[in-house]
Amino acid sequence: MSGTMKSAYLHGLRNGIPICLGYLSVSVTFGLMCTENDLPFWIAVLISMTNLTSAGQFAGTALIISGGSLFEIGLTTFVINIRYLLMSLSLSQKIDPALPIPQRLVMSFGVTDEIFGVSMQHKGQIPFAYFLGLMTLPFWGWALGTLIGATAVSLLPDMVRSALGIAIYGMFLAVIIPPARTEHALAWVIVIAAGISCLFYYLPVLSQLSSGWVIIICAVAASSFAAWKWPVKDEEEA
Repeated sequence: MSGTMKSAYLHGLRNGIPICLGYLSVSVTFGLMCTENDLPFWIAVLISMTNLTSAGQFAGTALIISGGSLFEIGLTTFVINIRYLLMSLSLSQKIDPALPIPQRLVMSFGVTDEIFGVSMQHKGQIPFAYFLGLMTLPFWGWALGTLIGATAVSLLPDMVRSALGIAIYGMFLAVIIPPARTEHALAWVIVIAAGISCLFYYLPVLSQLSSGWVIIICAVAASSFAAWKWPVKDEEEA
């Protein structure tokens, strides 16, 4: 590994520490859910090491536990995780067009809400080594937390178990709030997306739509408004 690649990897590794800590606490809850429903601990860990999808992983596993059909499981996880298509499209604009497909596939595995949010704040193109470093600790934190939850957390009180489940929301706020305080457009995107999300939650008809589609609609509507109102100039225009 060259000096430049090593430096980029270590930079990503450092930026991934807060995400890792957040994932560690959330995945403990997932491991606990698996063992409480008689899934072997190694199955829980295997699921976490092959799926880095948070809400989709919880929903898919819940359907497995309840005996859902393969079609139901596939459709549910697809709808919940479809937002990653939007994130990947956006991320593809910030990587080297000549990046080989194997490296693109590795990066696609690591696209999560928090990893995407941090990587998009990287100035200029996103090097593969940086993104690899950024996803390394969150990946192992997610797997380790699952192992802890599946083997040890049954000893903790119910209050502590419930508290572990909300850590991911605080972590995500920590990702989006600091840049929103300095970037006017980003602050408006957050406000608009939150407003639309509230409409889908409180209005009787709209509340029937699945959470996966709600996320897509909120993201497309808010980002489209921002792209129209505050277009980013390309290099030639600049």
